Amino acid sequence: MINTKILKALIAVDIAIIAISILFFDTQVLYNTQIGFITSSLVMAGSIISYRNMVNKRVEANIIIFDDSKDVIDEIEDPYELYDEPNKDKKDEIQEIKEDEEEPKRTTYQSIKDASSALSIYRLTAYIILILGFMYLNRHGLLHIPSYIISLGISPIVIVGMLLREKE
Repeated sequence: MINTKILKALIAVDIAIIAISILFFDTQVLYNTQIGFITSSLVMAGSIISYRNMVNKRVEANIIIFDDSKDVIDEIEDPYELYDEPNKDKKDEIQEIKEDEEEPKRTTYQSIKDASSALSIYRLTAYIILILGFMYLNRHGLLHIPSYIISLGISPIVIVGMLLREKE
């Protein structure tokens, strides 16, 4: 559903970028915009897929982390709860500190397992393609930084715009 809409939007924007590059600029700008836009789209797609897989695995394992005890604005303004009203007495605080100390330390395996979305093969492959595309343009003297940077930023804007539009 949303994946096909995002794909159609990305293809439409890419066709527009190709048309603008051909009509108003030279082939060097066309190469930069295409490599930048396609690799940026791959990075975004890889990130979406890896986070979706991570969320699905957590839902299947009933590991749902949600804490709505603090408002988002309160969390930003007072992250360490310095201005909260004291609602516990000292005994509760001491007991809570002791319980925190008794919690087992995280193992390396648990940390790697939790970081699976960052180490996803989709994301790593997309970043490798992004780096190789940049190196190709640079090595062959085709790199035009302004068009490359602008084309890198277009696909995240399109994808976020489509997701916000779908949310409404």
